[in-house]
Parts: sequence; structure tokens; C-alpha cells
Amino acid sequence: MTRLISADTSEMLGWSGAELKQAIRASEGRVVCAENIVTLTPQVTDLSNAEIARAFGADLILLNLLDVEHPRIHGLADAEDPVRRLRELVGRPVGINLEPVDTTAAMLEERQEVAPGRRALRSSILHAGELGADFLCLTGNPGSGVSNAQIAESVRLCAQLFDGLVIAGKMHGAGVGERVVDKQAVEDYLAAGADIILVPAVGTVPGFTMDELVDIVRTVHAAGGLVMTAIGTSQETSDPATIRRIAHDNKIAGADIQHIGDAGPGGLADPMNIYTLSETIRGRRHTISRMARSIRR
Repeated sequence: MTRLISADTSEMLGWSGAELKQAIRASEGRVVCAENIVTLTPQVTDLSNAEIARAFGADLILLNLLDVEHPRIHGLADAEDPVRRLRELVGRPVGINLEPVDTTAAMLEERQEVAPGRRALRSSILHAGELGADFLCLTGNPGSGVSNAQIAESVRLCAQLFDGLVIAGKMHGAGVGERVVDKQAVEDYLAAGADIILVPAVGTVPGFTMDELVDIVRTVHAAGGLVMTAIGTSQETSDPATIRRIAHDNKIAGADIQHIGDAGPGGLADPMNIYTLSETIRGRRHTISRMARSIRR
């Protein structure tokens, strides 16, 4: 198995979910996941955000606000099969956010309505698979009302309906009055069948400490899972020194994947911050390799 950070497009787009997971594991904490919003006009208007993210070093592309019942990606407006077409253009595994909305959760802020095609429903999970997604990320946007308990229930549903990787967890509160992450929630996600546990990057959510992250990483790794730390608190547009500090700290803690969010102009992080994250966790050599390697290989 080739590690993801050294793989050619012809290899990685043919991998099963289990093979992709092993390729990430073999990369030893040097994988970058870049999230972008598909409903906004991209920073470069005649491209998709995903193409920009790949060009600056992203290994994995995560699509936010994609309605799988009515899929449309800015920059690919005329594509009949937009997710598969995007995979061809970026030459990277592509995932979709689905939101496990808990209609009974006590909210700390006004609840934002989430369309059925963006929720982690049976029909949406099936549609995401039909669109060609390599992985699903069960998480919550601000004010969506996603709870830890509902995430665990949605993981169980994905385990039945979806063949790719399942990522589960929250980057921030999603409007619900509970801890963003705790060890019990992590254990529940693993028991339900999650492949990758998503947690906030240390330095992004108040009160989530390095010691807690190290404990979670050890728990997840012992169970055969992987951990993705996420910058989902608009710090993806911070100065490069902040990105370097976050990246370095979370690599020390043992993160397998480091995610950078979508809060920049046009629904994408500052591309130079994607580069900075990449350079920090794997050095310039592998960063250049990711940026320069042709998707036709």
C-alpha cells in the first residue's frame, strides 16, 4: 500500500475505503484535508474551490453545504455528475459533509434550518454514495443543532448504507449546549463504526486541551481508528504563525489528518494557509510533491 502523501492519482482514486484508511495511517500524521463551501463563488471565479485547495497541497477535499438531492458545485455549474467530475479534475479523494441534526437538542442560539439533502438521513447517505463520495463527514455547521448522540446514531446508519470512510465528530458547538467533544462521545462513535474521529484542533475551541487530545488519540488508535483535528473556528484565515502553531501542536498530539476549514473569502481558507499547514506537518519536500505531481500520473 502506497502512503497517501506519495500516491499518484491513478492509485488513490481506485482505493476502497479500507485502502484509503491504511494509506492515511501510513502517512504518519502528514495528511491535509481542506474543506470548502460549494454554494459560494470561489476565490478565483473560473475555478472550483477544490481545484485551488489541491493546488496548494490538499490531499483530501471536503465539500460543505452540498445538497446531495440537488448537487451543484460552483465552478462546475454545467456538470451532470459534479462530484465524480470534481474527483477527475482534482485527482484527490472527495468527501461530503452530512449533518446529524437533533431536533430535540437544547440550543444555545437560533437554530438554522438544514435542507434534507444536507442532513444525515437514509436517503441522503444513499445519494452521497451514488454521487461517488469517497468519504462522509458527520458533523455540524454553526447553529445546525447537531448533537453528539445524534452523530453516533448517524454513524450506525452509514455503516449499513455507505461503503467509503466515515468521519464523525464536531469542530465546534453547532449551537448545542454540550461539550464539543469528550471521551465518551468518541467511544460511542467508535462503537457505532466510525473510521475517523473528528475533534477540534487544540488551540481552536476554548477548554479543549493537549492532554485531552493525546488521551483521545491513544483511545482511537488502540481501537484501530484514526483522528482528524479540525480548524473550524475561522482561524483558517489567521496569520501563518497561528496556523504553524496549531499544526505543530496537533501533530505532537498524534493527529493523523489535519483539517483546515472554509471560512475564508468564497468559502475557502486562505490558500497560503493551506500551504503553511502542509509545509509545517510534512516539510517543503512533500508539500512540493503534492502541489506539483500531475493528476495524470
